[in-house]
Amino acid sequence: MKIFVLNAGSSSHKSCLFDLSQGNAIGQINRPLWQAALDWTHAEGSVELTASKSGGEAVTQVLPLTDKAEGLQALVQTLVQGPTKVLDDLSEIVAVGHRVVHGGRDYQQPVVIDAGVKETIRQLISLAPAHNLANLQGIEAMEHLLGEVPQVAVFDTAFHASMPEAAATYPGPYDWVEQGIRRYGFHGISHQYVAQRAAQMLGQNLEDLKMLTCHLGNGCSLAAVKGGISVDTTMGFTPLDGLMMGSRSGSVDPGILIYLMRQEGCGVDHLDHLLNKTSGLKGLSGLSNDLRVVVEAMEQGNTQAQLAVDVFIHRLRREMGSMIASLGGLDAVVFTAGIGENSPLVWQRACEGFDFLGLKLKDDLERAKDDQDIAAADSRVRVLVIHTQEEGAIAQACHALLQ
Repeated sequence: MKIFVLNAGSSSHKSCLFDLSQGNAIGQINRPLWQAALDWTHAEGSVELTASKSGGEAVTQVLPLTDKAEGLQALVQTLVQGPTKVLDDLSEIVAVGHRVVHGGRDYQQPVVIDAGVKETIRQLISLAPAHNLANLQGIEAMEHLLGEVPQVAVFDTAFHASMPEAAATYPGPYDWVEQGIRRYGFHGISHQYVAQRAAQMLGQNLEDLKMLTCHLGNGCSLAAVKGGISVDTTMGFTPLDGLMMGSRSGSVDPGILIYLMRQEGCGVDHLDHLLNKTSGLKGLSGLSNDLRVVVEAMEQGNTQAQLAVDVFIHRLRREMGSMIASLGGLDAVVFTAGIGENSPLVWQRACEGFDFLGLKLKDDLERAKDDQDIAAADSRVRVLVIHTQEEGAIAQACHALLQ
C-alpha cells in the first residue's frame, strides 16, 4: 500500500512515499521509499527541488518556476523519472496524506477529504493564514495530478482536542466559547508520535506514563501527555501563543498591543507582522530566527544574542514547569524537532531547573543520528531525544483510516 504524504507550507513543500503493505505498528519508525522537498526561498523567480530515494544520493535542481502547482508537478515526476525513480507509474499510489494545520472544532480525527472538508479548511484560513491556505493548495494540486486517488487530512490540532475544558477555555467573555475562540494547540502530529515512540523506547505502556513533549523548531510548543492523551499545551487559538520561537513572540501581555495601537497608531497588519515575523529569536537578537546563528554570535560576545538565548531558555523552563503541574508528576521529557533534536545547549539549560525532581543528564551530551536517552543512569526522570516522524505518522493515519 503505497501512500504519498505532502506537508505543504508557505515557503516549502516536503513529501515522502511510504510502502505500508505490511502495515506498521504504533511508534515504529517509518522509512520512506522516497522523499523530496521544494524550497521557494532559494532565489526569486525559481524553486529548488531536492529528491532522493532510500539509500540513494540526493539530487538537487533549480527550476525557473513560481507557480506552486507546477512545482508540485515537477516534484511528483521525480517518483517515476530520472535517478530518483521508485515507481513505474503514479497509479501505484493508493492514497495521499496531508498535514493540515488547523481543523478547528470540526475535525478531531483524520478524515477523507471531500468538498465539505476542503470548504472547512478554507474557512479556517483566517486562524492559520500561512498554513491552511498552503495545505488547501496542496490538496487541490494533488487532485489535479492524481485524479480520484483518496486523500486524507491529518490535523495538527486533533491530538489536543482531548484537553479538559479548563485547559482549552480562555478567561474572556462566555461569547468567546460560543464563537469557538479556544485553545486548539498545534504540532499535534509530532507530539503524538514522539509520545508513542518514547513509550516504545522505555519499554512501558503509554497509558502508564506522564510525559512532557517539547517540539522545538522555528515554531515551538510543549504538550503535557498523560496516558497517551494531551491534557495541556502551550500554543492556543493560533500558533502564535506560548513559547518564544524563531520569529514569533509567543505569549505577550495583550496590553502591549493596545498600547502600540493607541500610542503609535499600529494597525492590525503591522501587529501581525511584528508578532509573527520580526519577534522571537530574530527580533531580540537582531540577527536571525536560526538558533545556531544566534548561539554563534553569543559565543563571540554579542550581548543581544546573549539576551535572546537567555529569554528563550527562561520562557522554555517556565512553560515546562506549567506543563509538569498539569501532569501532576513526570516520568519523561522528550525533545524533538530542529532545535530539540540537535542542541545540547538547550537540553542542558532547559533541564537545569528540574534537578529537584531527580532529573539528571549525562555529562557527555552529543547529537546523534538515532533516538537517544540523554538522562544519567540514576536520573528519576528519563530524558529522550527523538527525531520526529510527522510524515510517517501521517502515512500510518491514512493506512488506519482507509483500512
